[in-house]
Amino acid sequence: MHHRLLTGRAAIAAMVCTFALGSTSAFSAEWGAGAGVASAQKPYKDFSRDTTPLPLLYFDNQYLHFFATGAEIKLPGVTFSETQHLDFGLIGRYDGSGYEADDADILDGMAKRKSGFWGGAKAQWQNPWLTVSLDWTHDLSGNSKGQRVNLGAERRWQWGNFSLTPRVVTTWHDKKYVDYYYGVREEEARDGRPAYRGESAFSAEFGLLSVYRFNAHHSVMLDLQATRLSSEVKDSPLVDRSREDRIFMGYMYHF
Repeated sequence: MHHRLLTGRAAIAAMVCTFALGSTSAFSAEWGAGAGVASAQKPYKDFSRDTTPLPLLYFDNQYLHFFATGAEIKLPGVTFSETQHLDFGLIGRYDGSGYEADDADILDGMAKRKSGFWGGAKAQWQNPWLTVSLDWTHDLSGNSKGQRVNLGAERRWQWGNFSLTPRVVTTWHDKKYVDYYYGVREEEARDGRPAYRGESAFSAEFGLLSVYRFNAHHSVMLDLQATRLSSEVKDSPLVDRSREDRIFMGYMYHF
């Protein structure tokens, strides 16, 4: 069950930027390592809350960014001013949305749904007011054969060593993704679990990240996230919740 905690799309991978000390150059890089604890509640019926420790590794320079289960190859961007620029990148993420039949009673008799590695492209506009990001990814593992698009915005406030960053993200999943993880095939149907074919869907995520830096080497973070599910997911006979949530607490040492 531990792999399901690693979904979160770009949530944890993006928030690590708050740990950074400053800009990097082609000849310098930032490294970090730490550990965290994630606790997630998925929407499946009788699905127990899953809490597990996670190792954290971080690397960032002018060309490459890596954190936890996500990576980005940075492409040339556009600078409008000292406070506004448009960045582009090629991204890869591990998505742990899969499940096994023994994870919950409602899944008994269901074929295993595998997690996978996703890849795609990203654009991010940083300005004095908000950071707006748009990305598209595809299931490169070929398990769900799905696609998704994330559109998000966040704003960071800083008070001394403490920062607070609220965010909102809307995500579109195509019907292949929804059908793979929330659909019920004809041969899987039984009493109380009729066949169900998923359709494309939108979800809305709301999150709040807080980070405290003790000094140049040590920082801690707390991230709260709640995702409102679409009717296409809520109507699945596998689901009995209208949202899913995640809490993440972590520590990072900066070299």
